[in-house]
Amino acid sequence: MSRNGERVIRVLSRLKPYLAVVLLQFGFAGMAIVAKFSLNRGMNQHVFVVYRHAFAIAVVAPFAILFERKTRPKMTRSVFLKILLLGLLEPVIDQNLFYTGMKYTTASFTAAMSNMLPAFTFLMAWFFRLERLSIRSKHSQAKILGTLVTIGGAMIMTLGKGPVLDLPWTKSTSAHVDLDGVAQKPIEGALMITAGCFCWASFIILQAITLKSYPAELTLTTLICMTGTFQGAVFAFAMERSNFAAWSIQFDVRLLAVVYSGIICSGVGYYIQGVVMQIKGPVFLTAFNPLHMVSSQLPRNLLTFEESSAIVLLHGVIAHGSLRSVHSVFIGLSEHLSLFLACISSCGAKAKIRLQQEAVKSKRHRNPR
Repeated sequence: MSRNGERVIRVLSRLKPYLAVVLLQFGFAGMAIVAKFSLNRGMNQHVFVVYRHAFAIAVVAPFAILFERKTRPKMTRSVFLKILLLGLLEPVIDQNLFYTGMKYTTASFTAAMSNMLPAFTFLMAWFFRLERLSIRSKHSQAKILGTLVTIGGAMIMTLGKGPVLDLPWTKSTSAHVDLDGVAQKPIEGALMITAGCFCWASFIILQAITLKSYPAELTLTTLICMTGTFQGAVFAFAMERSNFAAWSIQFDVRLLAVVYSGIICSGVGYYIQGVVMQIKGPVFLTAFNPLHMVSSQLPRNLLTFEESSAIVLLHGVIAHGSLRSVHSVFIGLSEHLSLFLACISSCGAKAKIRLQQEAVKSKRHRNPR
């Protein structure tokens, strides 16, 4: 193989983590839309979580048995306890809070509030020494600034109000009731989503730590979904013990939401998270989180007819119209843009060092002493 071909292969291999997290965010964007449809059509959020991970087990478990049968590490008590905690943090606590918050607000508002995730993840990664921090480094300064403005932006978005942007395809609704007659509780919903993001960040950090002692991504994904399904079922039965009709499901948007979120966001999502974090770390993974907010805004307006607050046009694309303030849009996007640029600049610096080293070696080869 020629040198140019080898360079192309190396470049493509370095791009794999970026492509993986971008596709993952598009998957999350679709989930936000179909999940909101499902919840508005009567799907119980607690039952939704159980069914979601049950479908994920059915899809991922065969691959784990087939591909990691001989390479699977030995299960220890420490790893088992971590898996139990992983199954509790994200599949049970986070998702029940997330979907309840979504039920009380809108899909757009939920996607915007989930941009708290990179800030929480960065702080936890620094606390557990998974992320190095130097005050004099511009790379670290960008992350610190982004963390501060993200928290401030979430507060502005929750408490502030901005003018509604009447797009041609949106429908006018009451400020307290959505199109399906579901009562809107933005403050309660925002608090639930924020707490869910904290649990989500805790899950990501713990997953990164667990993978160091149990580097079997498919098996770990299967076990997380299994423990999450069991614990979520216990919680759902406790919450809906007198409502057995909540467990019924038909061939409609509710089944579509369960299957889609289970396969794409839980099964494939947990696996991709594990693979990417082993290469780039947890902060890199969550730095791309706002992509699903930006990319899914127009489809959400078209499909759910959600009204949008004043929106910011970024490079000719509607960035995010359902936020309650233009300031919150700018703050949320600027924070994650800084994280994204920090990741890119870090990779660019490493590439520049490699090129300089290759140039020195080439010069020595041409002019030997």
